[in-house]
Amino acid sequence: MSKKIVFPHTIVIIIFIMIGLILLTWILPAGEFEKQLVNGRKVIVPGTYHQVSGSPQGLGSMLTAPIKGFIEAAQVIGFCLIVGGAFGMLARTKAIPAALNRLLERGKDNPRLNSIIVPIVMVFFSLAGATFGMSESTLVFVMITIPLAIALGYDSIVGISMSFMAAGVGFAAAITNPFNIGVAHGIAELPLFSGWEFRVLIWTVLTSIAIFFVMRYANRIKRNLQISSVYEIDRDRSVEVSEDSSIKIFDIRQKIIIGLLFISLILLVYGANQWKWFINEISALFIALGILSAVVYRLKTLDAVDAFINGAKDMVTAGLIIGMSRGLLVIASQGKIIDTILYSVSGLGKSLPPELSVQVIFIFQSLFTFLVPSGSGQAALTVPIVAPLSDLLEVGRQTAVTAFHLGDGLFSMLVPTSGVTMGVLSIAKIPYTTWVKWFIRLLLILFGVSMILLVFALYYFGK
Repeated sequence: MSKKIVFPHTIVIIIFIMIGLILLTWILPAGEFEKQLVNGRKVIVPGTYHQVSGSPQGLGSMLTAPIKGFIEAAQVIGFCLIVGGAFGMLARTKAIPAALNRLLERGKDNPRLNSIIVPIVMVFFSLAGATFGMSESTLVFVMITIPLAIALGYDSIVGISMSFMAAGVGFAAAITNPFNIGVAHGIAELPLFSGWEFRVLIWTVLTSIAIFFVMRYANRIKRNLQISSVYEIDRDRSVEVSEDSSIKIFDIRQKIIIGLLFISLILLVYGANQWKWFINEISALFIALGILSAVVYRLKTLDAVDAFINGAKDMVTAGLIIGMSRGLLVIASQGKIIDTILYSVSGLGKSLPPELSVQVIFIFQSLFTFLVPSGSGQAALTVPIVAPLSDLLEVGRQTAVTAFHLGDGLFSMLVPTSGVTMGVLSIAKIPYTTWVKWFIRLLLILFGVSMILLVFALYYFGK
């Protein structure tokens, strides 16, 4: 009888990657570009790369990188704990499961309603990612879409795909995403959000593929949940959902709380898009939601505090993983190898035709996401190099920027250095290796289609 393969915990994987990065700091020469401030961001000055004194990292860096990662990711970690606490208060009211049960009861009379819930939710989140760059906010929404997916008879992979993955696909398409296309256009000296018509096409194609892939998987496991790779993980959640399904009453207080939740979500979308809300404002919004929910449901003070603490406890693992994943970037930065890698790769493709050169840029931007899993951060580091390089390669700056936001957006959902990705997986209790095994198939499809779209972009935008 063969033994079941047990994959290492996410934290163990991060430690091994940390060791690999430390080794690279001993192998690769240290180097830096000169940088200048552009609109408050440090941007690389092309042609200024120079080698500097080596800074190989060792055991001390490995031991201090986690706490340094915590310091750099403190805002996101605090956000997770606070929102987790707020949702703990909301969960104590049983308003969400009561609302889900009402929705599912209506679905029994209209099976078609259940079949379109997942695609509709995915379109919403994909649009949110494409227009105002929804990313960190998905840490909130997965706590809603996971129980929704399980209540519909699917699994937690479908749950995070409905929100996190859909928003990631939209983020990659970047119709008017200020965090990647907005920053990149400013640096590349292109009109802000120009070429949006072609990016609408990209969004339509990539989102359609993602929905088809998820629904094909969802329908397959609905027929037999035991083939789900997270079946054992979801069994406890299924018990909770089954217990919640016994809640037949959806009283006026719970309806008011659901109304407050919807108002909060609308405010989040509008605030992020129109008022430039970010983590501080969104945290405040959900603290207010938690307090109002407790008041409306008439929770006792001690019960409300207990619910907040328990909700925050559920996010501790996510916070640990986010901090440690940020620690990986600390090691690469301290070892001064990020600029060296950027300089070494920037010269590739010079002897290739434009149709292949743009693919080199795309692959480079995708892989560079491992070191800088931030759309705006990667734009600040790579676009100053890639933009003038694209002129020499006859690729065109608009096409080069398209290669950047596609590569960055798609691969950020895979790399273990992304705090959002690792945080979402921790909340969902899905091992990183399980997610990679499932998502890699969709990623390869999206990757291949993106390469085709980039060839079309080359001729659409011109050289």
